[in-house]
Formats: sequence, C-alpha cells, structure tokens
Amino acid sequence: MPLTDLLQDLLEDISNPRILWQALAIVAAVLVGLLLARLIRRSWLHEDDNAGAIRRLGVEGFGRVLAPLLIAAGVWLAKIILARYQNVHLLAVALPLFASMALIRIAFFLLRRVFARRGPLGTALQTFEKILALVVWVGVALYLTGQWPDIIRFLETHTVPLGTRKPVPLLDILQAVISVVVLMMLALWAGAALEERLMRLEGMHSSLRVVLARMGRAVLILVSVLVSLGLVGLDLTVLSVFGGALGVGLGLGMQRIASNYVSGFIILFERSLSIGDPITVDKYAGRVARINTRYTVLQALDGTQTLLPNEMLITGVVMNQSGTNKAVRLNTKITVAYDSDLNEVMTLLARQADEVERVVAEPAPSVQLNAFGPHGYELELGFSIVDPEKGSGGVISAVNRNIYALVHAGAIRLGLPPQLPPST
Repeated sequence: MPLTDLLQDLLEDISNPRILWQALAIVAAVLVGLLLARLIRRSWLHEDDNAGAIRRLGVEGFGRVLAPLLIAAGVWLAKIILARYQNVHLLAVALPLFASMALIRIAFFLLRRVFARRGPLGTALQTFEKILALVVWVGVALYLTGQWPDIIRFLETHTVPLGTRKPVPLLDILQAVISVVVLMMLALWAGAALEERLMRLEGMHSSLRVVLARMGRAVLILVSVLVSLGLVGLDLTVLSVFGGALGVGLGLGMQRIASNYVSGFIILFERSLSIGDPITVDKYAGRVARINTRYTVLQALDGTQTLLPNEMLITGVVMNQSGTNKAVRLNTKITVAYDSDLNEVMTLLARQADEVERVVAEPAPSVQLNAFGPHGYELELGFSIVDPEKGSGGVISAVNRNIYALVHAGAIRLGLPPQLPPST
C-alpha cells in the first residue's frame, strides 16, 4: 500500500457518498467504546471488594485502557461488515491509528504500574514513554505508506552470526527481543497486581502476605524467562552454565548479598517481625515500614528512614517492643509546693493523663513521689500509649497542657524558689 495508492484510494472514497457510512461507523465506534468503558468501570470496578474479587482483579488492571481497546475493536468490526458492500479505505486507515493508541496506552499503564507505583514519574520513565510513543507512531506511518514489506524483507535477508551457530536473521532477533520484553513486562505487572491484592487481605498475617507476594513475583519472572528463552530458540541447558557461574560468584564475592536475601525470607517465614512493629537494633530505633527480601526499612519517629540489611536482624540483638506488649511508658515531671495536699495533687495529675485520647487505661496512669526537692515535692506522672509509631511528643504536650490548666486555675501550686527582693 504505497503512499500514492493510499491517497488515491482515499480521494476515490471521498467522492463516493458511501464514505459517510465509514465516517458514521468510526463515530459510532468511538461513542460506543467510551460508553462501554464507563459502564464497565462503574459496574465492575466500584462494587464491594468482597463481591466479585476475582473479576475485579482481572478488570481493574485494564480499567484505563478499556476505551481505546473497545474503540479499536469497534472499528475492526465495522471494517469487516462494511467490506462486504463497499470499499473501506477510510476504516483501513483508522484501524491502525486507534490500535496504536490502545497499544501506547497499555504500554504506558504497564510501565507505570511496575516502575512508578509508589511515587511520581521519573525523568527516565517519561523519556522512555516518549521514545516508545515515537517508535509506535513511526511504525504506523511506515505501515500506512506501505514500507513494511520492504523493511521485513530487509530484516529477513540480513543475518548476524552468533558464535558457532548459523547466522540468525535480524527479524528473528527483533522478534525475540520483543517477546522477551513483552513477557517480562506482563510478569512484572502480574506480580505487582498480585502483591497489591495480597496486601489488602486483612485476615492474613502481614509477613505471610509479603512472603506470598515475593514468591509469586519470583515465580512469574522465572516462568517468563523460561518461556522467553524457548521462544528465542535457546537451549535451556545453557542455564546449567549460568548456574555454575552464579555459584562461583556467590562463593567469591556475593556471600553477604545472598545472606541478606536468605535472612529476609527467614524473617518473613518465622514472623519474628511484622510491618508496624516498633523495634530497636543497635543504635537504630523506629517502626518497621517495609520488609524487602534484601533489606528492611525502619522509619524513625522524626520520619527519617534507615535501610537495615536483613542479616543484621538475624545475627544481631533486636528489641521488639510489640513482641508481648505494645504499650510504651511515657512520663512527665512536676514539682509542687510543700504546703500542697499530696494525695489530692497525685489524684488530679493521674486524672489529667486519663483525659488524653491516646493514653490507654491499662496500665493505668500513676504518680510517684521521687524526692523531696529543695523547692517542693518532686512528682513523676507516668502513662502509657500503644501507638508509639505516631510519636510521643504530642501526647506528653497534651498532658502538660492539662496540668498547666490546673496550675492556672490554682488547683495545683508549683514549688518555686523564693523570690529575691528587688534591688534598689
């Protein structure tokens, strides 16, 4: 289909009143595709999570690409039907355009689901998306201008020698690369969808969810690699050579990396740590934000994150504050005047901690007499919280504000040093 023939065919169709049927078919395909995509998203993607979970898992991944896919399918169907009664040159041009739009949308969605799930798009990913879109549109232009047969013939006749094997045509190499990339992207997308689905299962232990997600992704990637090698035509026995090289590498310089990966699976299988646990390791303290196969992300109370190698959590001493009791004891100190009613003051102080929302009733707040200071009774008010990952400064401040209200009202008199007379 050279460019001149394409233009001539379109000019002939324009002079024929029947071209209106092709234009109406394109408009109808666009409207029906958009309407069906909206109906599917509303009826299948916004229902209760417990109802139709399997159906949601299959549809929600394509929620954003349904419209271009349905439009391309509608144009293709219209082309088949109208081809029995008239020329369909306009539809023949419209079909690859809509199909390329669907292909670009699917590729963008897969890339963002795999590489930009937890943050904004990076510059490298945006650049790759622009290059991919340019390649697709160039391919459509070559197809419409009839250059594809010449390009395919060129790729079939030119070969590349690969070792001792006979020369391989460039077309076979290109098909192999495309198949490997497509299968790997599908495997990564399926792994990401499986991980998100497992992380929403509240009835399953968090460590078990992480284990299943990691193992599921590893299995999917392994299957995609094996299938890709089969499609390329490589003998799978080459994996034995690769396995031997990997074993030598592990023995020489990758012991620590392998140890971290093994330690990560041990932590997940034993459930010794869970996401959200407040722990202390060496000089690092914080909440477990994420458990990866090689390292664990520890988030401190000030928001900073520390990446701890999993081997450190296996071989070192770990203080897990949520292992038996998640309650963390906090305290604030106050000095009251010696002429105060100590019992009444201690009761009032304990009541101020009870009024703070995050302070738990068990163990109950308590007040201790620490010492007889130079200016009054030195008291310590202790209280507990069970969510230390949210920070403790706000709770202590709230308790102190309640005590300040008592001091301001005169219910508690602070022990202050004697005031010196003003100098004359």
